[in-house]
Amino acid sequence: MSNFKNDFLEYNIEDGIAIITVNQVNNPTNLYTHDFIKAYTDAGQMALADDSVKGIIVTSSRPMFMAGGDLRLLFQADDPKVFFDVMMEVHRSIRELETGGKPMVAAINGTALGGGLELALTCHHRITLDDTKIKIGFPESKVGLLPGGGGTAKLPYITGIQTALTYLLQGKELRPKQALKDGIVHELANSTEEMMEKAKQWIADNPKPKHPWDNKKHKIPGGGFWSPTGVQTLIGAVGNITKMTHGNYPSHRYILSVVHDGLQLPIDRALEIEARYFTKAVMSKEAKNMIRTGFTALQKAKKGKARPEGEPQYEVKKLGLLGAGMMGAGIAYVSAKVGMDVVLKDISVENAEKGKDYSRKLLKKAISRGRSTEEKAAALLDKIQATDDPKAMEGCDLVIEAVFENPDLKAKVTQQTEAVLSTDKIYGSNTSTIPITLLAKASERPENFIGIHFFSPVDKMPLVEIIVGEKTSDKAIAAAVDYTVAIRKVPIVVNDSRGFFTSRCFGTFVNEGMFLLEEGVPAAMIENIAKKKGMAVGPLAVHDEVTLTLSLHVIESNPDSHKHPETMRSYKIVKDLVDRGRTSKKDGQGFYDYPQGGKKRLWKELATLFNSNVEALDEETIGTRIMHRQALESYRCLDEGVLRSSTDGDLGSVLGWGFPIYTGGAISYIDYVGINEFIATCDDFKEKYGDRWNVPDSLRALAAEGKSVHDFQKAEAVNS
Repeated sequence: MSNFKNDFLEYNIEDGIAIITVNQVNNPTNLYTHDFIKAYTDAGQMALADDSVKGIIVTSSRPMFMAGGDLRLLFQADDPKVFFDVMMEVHRSIRELETGGKPMVAAINGTALGGGLELALTCHHRITLDDTKIKIGFPESKVGLLPGGGGTAKLPYITGIQTALTYLLQGKELRPKQALKDGIVHELANSTEEMMEKAKQWIADNPKPKHPWDNKKHKIPGGGFWSPTGVQTLIGAVGNITKMTHGNYPSHRYILSVVHDGLQLPIDRALEIEARYFTKAVMSKEAKNMIRTGFTALQKAKKGKARPEGEPQYEVKKLGLLGAGMMGAGIAYVSAKVGMDVVLKDISVENAEKGKDYSRKLLKKAISRGRSTEEKAAALLDKIQATDDPKAMEGCDLVIEAVFENPDLKAKVTQQTEAVLSTDKIYGSNTSTIPITLLAKASERPENFIGIHFFSPVDKMPLVEIIVGEKTSDKAIAAAVDYTVAIRKVPIVVNDSRGFFTSRCFGTFVNEGMFLLEEGVPAAMIENIAKKKGMAVGPLAVHDEVTLTLSLHVIESNPDSHKHPETMRSYKIVKDLVDRGRTSKKDGQGFYDYPQGGKKRLWKELATLFNSNVEALDEETIGTRIMHRQALESYRCLDEGVLRSSTDGDLGSVLGWGFPIYTGGAISYIDYVGINEFIATCDDFKEKYGDRWNVPDSLRALAAEGKSVHDFQKAEAVNS
């Protein structure tokens, strides 16, 4: 049988060359799995055994060469020994092809990531289409893993140690021209036909090739393990990884170990080392967390899983925006970017044009970096109409209000807009804290009123929090989800509450930071320990970014603030700073000083103002308070029905305010540290610090039954 086809690939012989075309029936992006490798190596062995076959070309019939490994299967893996044995079987079968004596060429017609690039590395020569849509790289570290199909052990032989570590540790995904420059691919082609011709010619010219790791004469680019460059690179990498990950991401250490140990050994022993570390990474709770939240939950959310079933698709062709400040301007840009017509309204045309300038600035930067053209920029700007006329909202499919956080102002623009907006269209508010049910009282159509909460800067932040009021209809929810997916953002749907989910829980992060400061913990310790725990920035720095004046206004606009001791405590701290003129990063001073043209630095007077003492609290207590407080409030949102699912809480916390992904998110964090330990610590903190550490009964019940936080179930969600 010279030609055949199965569920994984097609095998054909052309001009004495075996062409293996990956074409997986059940995986449209092609996935690197044990079953696929079995089919691939069986086909390869057939080619090796056929005396009429001079060489092998591996390509794909899909737009994507191969997306990578099947993370669903890796997530389910639970037996280390079985998994390790499978990986060693994969390595042995692939090594038989690599040393089989016939030239192999990868004709990379589309994106090759992770396992897809490892598939290409089984070939002696790699040619890719010169297409800027194609990505090449190893993104495994982004989900707590390392390339486990030979990539970690082999890549340094091709690119050199320094470049290999850049790919492996940073998870970089690069375009074909850069991959050629780095030595990952050997040639580019302008068409599929040219690529296949080049592949066939290379086979004809190289009948007995060897891989670099099998060639004793091969010299590693930039120097081998014992070269000055190699030693310095690896020593420097250890320090940089410690600084970057603080030990929270074990896969990064495993990558360094494989490179360090593997380069000193024959490739087959190096692959065994890689398999052992890959097994450790796959079994780690960090990888399980990152796959569950950063891949599975993220992919489902991107596809709009939150939309109510049975609701027809809601298309937004024309979007209205009320308010051309930072948020309105950002929403205008991302909406016009996907082809929507946008009406950007403010109190004057001049203000609206200033909002449109935000898009002009972003487009200018994109053009300077080769990511856009003058023609494309002009077309996008033509999509945005700057106006001061309320009647311009007529004909919009969706209107989003993004004015100042004032209920009276929001009520005024709601009524003004509904007067010209069709009765069947949707009205959304971008409020960050005010309950949607309260704002909807100004609407004659509360069933079409919904919260659509963006994060700043809109063009960079992926999350959109959709808030359901008491009377919000399924149609409005579906419309908000469909719009969010259309602008390529990630929607989560939550029920109504002051601060909703993200603002409410983010508030506990900045509040706990301020409380620690007030208790005498030096500001630098608070900031550094928060970052060491995995937060992107410290609570004081991020508070400066969102502005202290906004925090003050939010508290003052809440009629129930006086009922909450924690809120009033934070209010006094913020009010004191604002009264001293320390308002925000934008204004140049808050908790930090922001000298023009210089680096930010903590305000020196903080130490005096708050009686700083490095021995006020130990590092473990500081870090635990910062992290536990966010997780506890997130769980309360789940317990109260503000969150509709634990995965929404995880995804919202990671994408919304940068809760560390290695924990899985603010809800999964409780499992990460252990429910019983989490409860015991919160109980201890309650005795020391007060009722904000009170643990919900439902969490104690889960602990008593030995369950996970993801086992939480609530009979009926409640809008508060």
